[in-house]
Amino acid sequence: MTDRLQRMLSEPYAPLLPWVGLAALLLVGLILVNTFGVRGVEDRRMQIEKEWGAARQVLAQHREARKARKDVSQVWAVLPVERDFAPLALGISEEAKRDHVTLPALSYKTESTTVVNTSKGVLQGSMTGRYEDLRRFIYDLETAEELLFIEDMELAGSSSPRDQQLTFNIKIVTYLRGEAVKPASDGQK
Repeated sequence: MTDRLQRMLSEPYAPLLPWVGLAALLLVGLILVNTFGVRGVEDRRMQIEKEWGAARQVLAQHREARKARKDVSQVWAVLPVERDFAPLALGISEEAKRDHVTLPALSYKTESTTVVNTSKGVLQGSMTGRYEDLRRFIYDLETAEELLFIEDMELAGSSSPRDQQLTFNIKIVTYLRGEAVKPASDGQK
């Protein structure tokens, strides 16, 4: 074997053999580092990126939920309380008088909804007046401070073209929040 080694070292490419050995050793080292080091770090980086994406998604959902809670609380604050429903109907009748609209028989009732502690208030009846007065009254309803919806409105009839009176059947709806349940305090007798 020493004979073979001496012959190999006497060849013209013999000075390159240590460099080839070093290159092979470095190649093996590179493969080991890539296999155990870089791939492990890449896997960890991908896992961290997934966790980061999930955390950002959860944060976005929390922000969206916070905004939704804020929006709901703003709408909830605008809703009239159930005990204020009858005065609301009276206020609508007074607004109609100011706008020269006749609401002879405005009936009101409440209906239950699927939302807890909320009911639907329905005001319906006929209204009569000139077109301009009716338009002003409807505008006043739509821009009122309370949250009112005109759910249905249909022309019931019109009188002679001379007096220009129109009669509509109207259904006005609002949502009512229930009375807040106050917890009993310990100091009460």
